[in-house]
Amino acid sequence: MLRRLNDALPGLVLGIFIYGAAAELIGVWFAADKLRFTSGLVIGIVLAAGMAINIAVVLQDAVDIYGESRARTKIIAKSLMRYAVVVVVFFVMMKFNLGNLISAFIGVLGLKVSAYLQPFAHRFISKLNERGDVSSDSGSNESI
Repeated sequence: MLRRLNDALPGLVLGIFIYGAAAELIGVWFAADKLRFTSGLVIGIVLAAGMAINIAVVLQDAVDIYGESRARTKIIAKSLMRYAVVVVVFFVMMKFNLGNLISAFIGVLGLKVSAYLQPFAHRFISKLNERGDVSSDSGSNESI
């Protein structure tokens, strides 16, 4: 389903979750309140994944539905709305003491980290796939 929106989206979301797992494994050792740290991180990771999906949907809709002339204004409006949702979620977390705000922010940063590391991960996965294809091709060529 995610690939229908954007070819890079599944890798981006997977990178966010891998980043979240790494942040949890490292951060839980240093956190005084482990439950609040984990809950804040989970909220941040879910926000980051939701933001990634929303960005892909907005970009596709802006170009397909609104055309190039109005796409820019729709993208800006949806971006501001996306950041407003993050602020509201952080405010609700703070008001009801649902998790650690710093770990939630670290979780939201997973979107940036995953986006920056995605070209390297894509290159690594491509090399692994080529390595698998080459060995199967060379085996079939030897029998001919």
